[in-house]
Amino acid sequence: MDEAMKRDLIERYIAAYNHFDVEGMLAVLDPDVVFENYSGGELTTSAIGIDEFRQLAEHAKGFFSERVQRITSLTFSQNGATAEIDYHGRLAEDIPGGLKAGSILELNGETEFTFGSERISKIVDRS
Repeated sequence: MDEAMKRDLIERYIAAYNHFDVEGMLAVLDPDVVFENYSGGELTTSAIGIDEFRQLAEHAKGFFSERVQRITSLTFSQNGATAEIDYHGRLAEDIPGGLKAGSILELNGETEFTFGSERISKIVDRS
């Protein structure tokens, strides 16, 4: 897979994410996709396979009234790509023991994408 195809898949994934479009996100993922989210070096969320990813993505939609991931840089490797991400979101509900609904969450992070023959096969988010 060339860089243009990798870039297209990543941009389609991010655009679908920003628009709360779970079906659009799934369209670029391998059926056996692996997803991992790390916060402060700790694994906080994971999903294996398209069905688990769908459940996670549908559930996560409810946490935010708005959300935007913006790629600030993108570096390619043979089977993958790493995106530096600026994240902005407004919480739709309270986080127990934490931020309240309406609060703004802003993070900088990194997302590693691994590719199979035609789709994204693994996503690792780190913030």
